[in-house]
Amino acid sequence: MPNRLANETSPYLLQHAGNPVDWYPWGPEALARSVAEDRPIFLSIGYSACHWCHVMEHESFENAAIAAQLKAGFISIKVDREERPDLDHIYMNAVQMLTGRGGWPMSVFLTPQLKPFYGGTYFPPQARMGMPGFDQVLTAVLNAWNNQRAEVLAAADRLTQQLTAMTNMAVSKKAPTRAAFENARRELARLFDAREGGFGGAPKFPHPLELRLLLRLWWHDRQDETLDMVRLTLDKMAAGGIYDHLGGGFHRYSVDDHWLVPHFEKMLYDNALLASSYTEAYQVTGEERYAHVVRETLDYVLREMCDLDGGFRSTQDADSEGVEGKFYVWRPEEIEEVLGPDRAETFCHAYDVSAAGNFEGNNILNQPKSLAECAKMLGRDPVELSKELQESRARLLEVRNRRVPPALDDKVLVNWNGLMIGAMALAGSALNEPAYVAAAAKAADFVLTRMRQADGRLLHTYRNGQARFDAYLDDYACLADALVTLYEADFDERWIAEAVSLAQVILDRFADKASGGFYFTADNHESLVARPKDVQDSSTPSATAMAVTALLRLGKLTGRTDFLDAAHRTLNLFTDLIERHPMAAGQMLMALDFQLGPTPELVLIAEPGNASRSEVLEGLRRRFWPNKVLAARPGGHESDVLTPLFAGKAVDGPTTEPALYVCQNFACRAPVIGVEAVKAEIERVTK
Repeated sequence: MPNRLANETSPYLLQHAGNPVDWYPWGPEALARSVAEDRPIFLSIGYSACHWCHVMEHESFENAAIAAQLKAGFISIKVDREERPDLDHIYMNAVQMLTGRGGWPMSVFLTPQLKPFYGGTYFPPQARMGMPGFDQVLTAVLNAWNNQRAEVLAAADRLTQQLTAMTNMAVSKKAPTRAAFENARRELARLFDAREGGFGGAPKFPHPLELRLLLRLWWHDRQDETLDMVRLTLDKMAAGGIYDHLGGGFHRYSVDDHWLVPHFEKMLYDNALLASSYTEAYQVTGEERYAHVVRETLDYVLREMCDLDGGFRSTQDADSEGVEGKFYVWRPEEIEEVLGPDRAETFCHAYDVSAAGNFEGNNILNQPKSLAECAKMLGRDPVELSKELQESRARLLEVRNRRVPPALDDKVLVNWNGLMIGAMALAGSALNEPAYVAAAAKAADFVLTRMRQADGRLLHTYRNGQARFDAYLDDYACLADALVTLYEADFDERWIAEAVSLAQVILDRFADKASGGFYFTADNHESLVARPKDVQDSSTPSATAMAVTALLRLGKLTGRTDFLDAAHRTLNLFTDLIERHPMAAGQMLMALDFQLGPTPELVLIAEPGNASRSEVLEGLRRRFWPNKVLAARPGGHESDVLTPLFAGKAVDGPTTEPALYVCQNFACRAPVIGVEAVKAEIERVTK
């Protein structure tokens, strides 16, 4: 018989709906029962693409004896961390305090007042390899609850006080300066793997925020060493097994230090952040291989991760048929069956496929040799070899698509959609690919119309026609920032008006008016044991840093000094973080770079449809110019919020040459008029 999770919308919770565990979703019914029966809560937090979450479910939550233990002594609550990041923030901090590490599945024991007193991550069902069994953990926790209650409650109080203290963190006494960027450069250079790219050893994560930060450092001083770190990392990742060479897109991270063996799940946010990184690398270098990775990644997203109504889905699982990576790996004979012996031999040479295999007897496709090196070794023309490999990849993809695919978590999340909308809009404009801009606009319209309450406030998640859960700070911040990027791609002023509305909610409902900065939850959110602040980057940029970024960009476009002041005050709070922990503050450092500038407002006056307008925009968007805002009119849905920026600037007719106004704090130089003059100005600034 299904348990209470059968009525939920989360694919992760639905995966557990058939467990013998007496699961509850987080909500009043479970919490009230814990109080009424004086039972501790067992809180299990994970997500649908989490491999070890599947393992613990199979080993423990499908185990009738363990289910009986849980039912006899605990109120068991299952939470999807992607639906309730507020709970994940709070209790992950608690687990890290208790154990010194964190991860998923997360297993936490709470008092009926929701105070944590014991926790960990994955537990095997019975003791093994030095790890306590989950059956032993349940017995010990229940014994302590029943027989050592005073000690348990005292420990829970101490831990909760520590959680509250994290929110009331000490703030800086001085404003950050450009010296912070040299600190960041030194730290990134210290951690850089000069042989394989990336930062640190195994497991190796892509760190797209740090790569984008390095591009901004290069922008200021043009040091070759800085750009070399970015190029080597991007090249190694694109050649490695972390990249899907048949279908496009990136897996989560590499379990080794040379990008070969990935953790096979694919996350929307990773592909959004990496697509933006490769786009900016293309803008800096003009090298087509980076544009090729962007196109393949975004085409994968549109093909496999896009809801029919336009929203972007969340994740693809690591497992297929219960085996991690099974969907993606190959044997030589499988390739020969598809391609024939001659083409299979060439393909296997190029993509590191052998009878011995490079992963548990199978082969993860990767390119340890460049195309030029392969062509030389095989005595082939590089252009002809490239064409053959492209055809072979397409045929293998067609066959792979007949396999049992990994599970898809098809819920739509505002924050991750914001990241992908921004990536699509940036890539569409930089690569002159209107389809990506159109996809970004469709997704933005989906979120703004389907994921809102009657009062205009956002809802965090959407699935099967139902939007749920009050949105968090990163939902508002990521979407507002994405709408600015989308406006700069199509100049439809509706996006700026909507972004201003979202930014106003950030100031009104999320600001910490006493200590500064922003809370992760709104002022009318469910009361929890702590009201967290999300300040440090993780696999996604911190909510606070994204709020600062969006407020700065909107303030520059609209002249809203309250947006700019709020951003400046928040940056000033976190000088110590920015200067001492750059690997946790990549997005904050990018926001600081934008604030310190120079950050001009560019206003292009030219008639739509005029070839010279398109020529100017294409040249402008193809170049890397990170610290600017760009506006043009007419575009669509003109809004009053941009009136100050366009004041005194006009075009006299359809034959008028394009005019570019370069302004700083709304004080403008004389316009640069004419295609060649505008292109020369862009070249002067960006060369």
